[in-house]
Amino acid sequence: MPVKIKNGLPAEATLAQENVFVMTDVRAAKQDIRPLHILVLNLMPTKETTETQLLRVLGNSPLQVEVTFLRTATYQAKHTAPEHLSVFYSTFDEVADAHWDGLIVTGAPVETLGFTEVDYWPELAAIFEWAQRSVFSSLFICWGAQAALFHYYGIDKHPLARKCFGVFKHTVTDPMNKLTRGFDDVFYAPHSRHTTVAADDIKACDALDLLAASDEAGAYLAASKDGRQVFVTGHAEYEADTLKQEYERDRASGLVIEPPRHYFLDDDPGKPPVVRWRAHADLLFTNWLNYCVYQETPYDLTELQARTGIE
Repeated sequence: MPVKIKNGLPAEATLAQENVFVMTDVRAAKQDIRPLHILVLNLMPTKETTETQLLRVLGNSPLQVEVTFLRTATYQAKHTAPEHLSVFYSTFDEVADAHWDGLIVTGAPVETLGFTEVDYWPELAAIFEWAQRSVFSSLFICWGAQAALFHYYGIDKHPLARKCFGVFKHTVTDPMNKLTRGFDDVFYAPHSRHTTVAADDIKACDALDLLAASDEAGAYLAASKDGRQVFVTGHAEYEADTLKQEYERDRASGLVIEPPRHYFLDDDPGKPPVVRWRAHADLLFTNWLNYCVYQETPYDLTELQARTGIE
């Protein structure tokens, strides 16, 4: 089934070449199907790249998904053309009166700042509060996951001695959870971050379940017990060369950085990356869409508050 997007979004051509089923709003208007309405708050600086990455994994399920991209109003992106944001993005004020099946909040390059020091933190906190009333299930990625864990549960992030950078082995800690259904006992996922959330802090919170973790990268996947909040500390959506591009960008900027671990063939930056997380990424997003959103969200989204019990 397709992902529904605005006509003309640049990601459409890329995804069409990969046989990912996307449908423009013009074509979707002719179909009598209730799609899942997913809002994506894109905080990444390379917004067009992130759009393609997320649409790729969302488009791999048998569900029709209508995606609306959201940007912050209190911080203006520096690496994306204003015309692109104007055409393809909404602000919070423009979507706040509607109800949504799902929300995705991406990572952001602000890890070294305290949460409340981030320019758009008041706006983000308001979106988090609104999501409890107006979104059935939310998925938070990397810094977005750290920010949500801090806002909802008071779980803080911790600085790392060296950047968690590479593709790491993970194990499933709760194989009976619907989000990990179909996961291999051992799977791989990319990480790129300077801070971490302690697995013990998640385990100590009665409202949360730790679902997967890594000996090297720490806590990876956690969720609220009702599945309405899902936290992913890595970047399952990353493309094959994303870590390579980050590594080369930082080296070109004069930063001292180690090559991403367990990523290049034979750990040699002169050799190509080895992709071993794509199947897991597709399953993670499909499980979230299916078990946390599609099978639980009300058909009539105006009934959302009655279903969640949150006023």
